[in-house]
Amino acid sequence: MKNHSEKESTLLVTIGIPTYNGADGFLKDAINCALNQTYSNIEVIVSDNCSTDQTKKLVNSFSDKRIKYIRHSENIGLNKNFNFCLNSAKGKFFLLLCDDDLIDPDFIKVCLNAINYNTEIGSVFTGVRQIDESGNVEWEAPNNMSGTSASDFLFGWFDNKVALFLCSTLFNTEKLKKIGGFQTNAFSYQDVAAEVKLTAKYSRIDIYDVKASFRRRFGSNGSLLGIKQWCCDSLELLEIICENHPKQQRLLKQKGIIFLCRLIYNKVARIETIKKRFKAYLTVYYKFKFVSSPVKFIYKKDIRQIKIIRYLFSPFLMKRG
Repeated sequence: MKNHSEKESTLLVTIGIPTYNGADGFLKDAINCALNQTYSNIEVIVSDNCSTDQTKKLVNSFSDKRIKYIRHSENIGLNKNFNFCLNSAKGKFFLLLCDDDLIDPDFIKVCLNAINYNTEIGSVFTGVRQIDESGNVEWEAPNNMSGTSASDFLFGWFDNKVALFLCSTLFNTEKLKKIGGFQTNAFSYQDVAAEVKLTAKYSRIDIYDVKASFRRRFGSNGSLLGIKQWCCDSLELLEIICENHPKQQRLLKQKGIIFLCRLIYNKVARIETIKKRFKAYLTVYYKFKFVSSPVKFIYKKDIRQIKIIRYLFSPFLMKRG
């Protein structure tokens, strides 16, 4: 039987980094954390979606033969860039690392040790943390779902016992290709849709420890169009969940629709103006067939703020009256 060091010399892992204009962002950090893995038998595919900045110069500044840089002649869109990374992968296992996310130095080795280098495993999930723009940890979510069924894994997601992000998921490359890679109509939940299909068909391993960092996305306050896309993709994801778990579909749909609806309410809170926020809240409420009221979200963001403003200005208002 081969020991781990012998297996490492033969088992290639691909880390795909899709990017667009990442030179002035966190791309350098993402490449560094990929190259600095304690597991050395990797290839790093940087798929440049026709950047207009210095992305090419940045990537070429790394003198590491494990990097493969491809620049598209035109922007092919985020989802096609995801799948380009997957289809270009030669490794037995595949990690899609967004250009502003990070993995711990031992991420790959911990995952492979956990599965004993078994190439029949479909996916590996670790715990994950959320970081801000400066890399400060905002919250951590260990993976508490070890030993559970595929349907219970989803119930765990609904109950916040596990967080599902690309950076904390190691995929079996061929098995991910077989289920169609990353694909949903609105391209919002293509990552979770792939994880749902993969865990329903193939075995998975859960690692409790937090080994990856998802960076909270900045520069977007949300929009009504974006909220509608999230609604469409969430409802499509719910259908995918039910299709892949027919025996548990009633309960999964019952819990899942409330969970997904509330996730979108949190996104609505990023919309800047009160009028647009209210319109977005009502849109989500309608799209999800009134399963969960947005009242407490509105109170937290708007009504409480209005009350504070009224309290602060009440002496002035009374004088005017």
